[in-house]
Amino acid sequence: MRALWSGRTRRDYLSDALTQLSGWTREGCQIKRTLTIDDSQHAALTERIKVVSDALHLQPEIRRLDGHTQIRVGCRNEGPITEGEIALAARIEDAYRAVTAIS
Repeated sequence: MRALWSGRTRRDYLSDALTQLSGWTREGCQIKRTLTIDDSQHAALTERIKVVSDALHLQPEIRRLDGHTQIRVGCRNEGPITEGEIALAARIEDAYRAVTAIS
């Protein structure tokens, strides 16, 4: 990720950080990711996400639908995406890599 330079806005910094998270897309005030993983990987990933999200005091939406795990991180009321939400998405990516490496 690039550092925040004077003259650059906070929004630019978060946009730069989001570009480093492959597979994540921005949808309004949320970022989302869809993963193709099996049920046991979903369960393991959900547990890891819960630990991290509790520590960051965030509540991502996680759901299982047709063999896919859908994750949404962000506000539910049109606020900006925060550094914490970007950090959570990065930690989810780490957890995803760990869970899929085990199988």
